[in-house]
Amino acid sequence: MTIDEAVAAIRAGEVVVVPTDTVYGLAGDPSNPAAVERVYIIKGRPPRLELNLLAASISQLDGLVEMDPVARALAGAFWPGPLSLVCPVGTRRLAIPRGGGTLMVRVPGHDLLRGLLAATGPVASTSANRHGAPPAASATAAELALGGDVAGVVDGGPSIGMASTIIDLSSRPPRLLREGPIASVALRPYIGGAIPARRREAGT
Repeated sequence: MTIDEAVAAIRAGEVVVVPTDTVYGLAGDPSNPAAVERVYIIKGRPPRLELNLLAASISQLDGLVEMDPVARALAGAFWPGPLSLVCPVGTRRLAIPRGGGTLMVRVPGHDLLRGLLAATGPVASTSANRHGAPPAASATAAELALGGDVAGVVDGGPSIGMASTIIDLSSRPPRLLREGPIASVALRPYIGGAIPARRREAGT
């Protein structure tokens, strides 16, 4: 599937598989409740687990989440890249989150994906695998796992196969929810000596 085809499919309310710098992910229109529900169905994702938002730039997130100075400092240091930030939702509401007042957001370090996101706007995403299965690190693996249920797969080359680091900025002090490609020592200047609070199911 080409980028143009993927953009058209997302705009039409379909779900596609996209490459990221961490793992391959499902992508759908976060303003379309039917597309969001389709992501949950394809993955078999439990309703209690929210989806995350992938954006081409921090400016695409304006109004969607509230980013305080700590969040903006982290974004300035690690975006584009494998860092996901859990932030309070803003005044512009989408079909995600489906419950609660926070949303996990990220600007991925993958040029092809950011080109797609520049055209579609932010997408609702989660890793491209059935719930409980390992995330796909390549287009081939994603195709084998989900190919029959998605509109198509964008091949962006191999990913690192490790889901992003997650920091919860909705509480003080910030909490490290999942360790990932970014070492905790690199995060200490921004969040102090935060200890991982709990494991979180794989996302992008």
